[in-house]
Amino acid sequence: MTIEKPYRPMSGWLGLGSVFVFLGAGIFTFYHFVIEADRHGFSPLLFFGALGMLFFSFVSLFGFLAVAPNDSRVLLLFGDYKGTVKDSGFFWVNPFYSKKKLSLRVRNFETGSKMTPEKKGEHGQVVTASSRTGGKPSKVNDCDGNPIEISAVVVWKVVDTAEALFEVDNYEDFVEVQSEAALRVLASRHPYDHSDSEISLRGNTIEVCEQLKEDIQERLEKAGVQVIEARISHLAYAQEIAAAMLQRQQAQAVVAARTVIVEGAVGMVQMALDHLKRDNIVDLDDERRATMVSNLLVVLCGNSHAQPVINTGSLHN
Repeated sequence: MTIEKPYRPMSGWLGLGSVFVFLGAGIFTFYHFVIEADRHGFSPLLFFGALGMLFFSFVSLFGFLAVAPNDSRVLLLFGDYKGTVKDSGFFWVNPFYSKKKLSLRVRNFETGSKMTPEKKGEHGQVVTASSRTGGKPSKVNDCDGNPIEISAVVVWKVVDTAEALFEVDNYEDFVEVQSEAALRVLASRHPYDHSDSEISLRGNTIEVCEQLKEDIQERLEKAGVQVIEARISHLAYAQEIAAAMLQRQQAQAVVAARTVIVEGAVGMVQMALDHLKRDNIVDLDDERRATMVSNLLVVLCGNSHAQPVINTGSLHN
């Protein structure tokens, strides 16, 4: 495994000054070579000295590099990894180093999206800029076997440039594929919805997102990538069972609402009977008490407004 090594390059301004010194010295030496050639003939020492300094000045120009904030350069010398420059600024390194640019900025993507790379023309100009399509939810079965559609947004960044470049073939594609695989495995471990204390995808969003982040981080450990955040962005039943599941949810909601209504109605009836008995408003036998309880429950639990009926007879007719 290749481990990242920090590299401390020389200041670019110092290197630029050295290039100008050697360039001036080469020009000055070549001028003396021309003068000496007119007076005393060809001087190999002056000629090759001037040529060497001019050549060194020209080659040194390829050693300059400028690193922006949250950016890096991975340095290779004929295939041998020498180190990574993460400090921002203007620097000079060995001109024979190959410098691979790698961004350390925070990036994000939605699972199911496709990245289209930029296209360049014959002269190196960008003809089509890179773009990313919208995320397409993944279709997977939850632990109960119900088909669901799910997608997530993953926020990540590169923390080890050596592992990102040398341990995997394409670290960006590696992140996307492994995140998609981790999301599918997570969705198959939990039910979409559950009424008891079991963790569900819809009812325990925070816990599920933390598990997803840990699963993705475990898969990307070898790629030098740190997962900052992973959040579910889309969660729904598949179209073929969406209607049936909607009816089930509506039925559960109706049952839950009726349960609350009945509990409240029973409490109100009990309160009314206690109040009548405490203040001696009316003395009811068991039969009349049952009739009153039935009428009150019908009024309190009914879907429509109650219609009053006036009794013009006696108390019992």
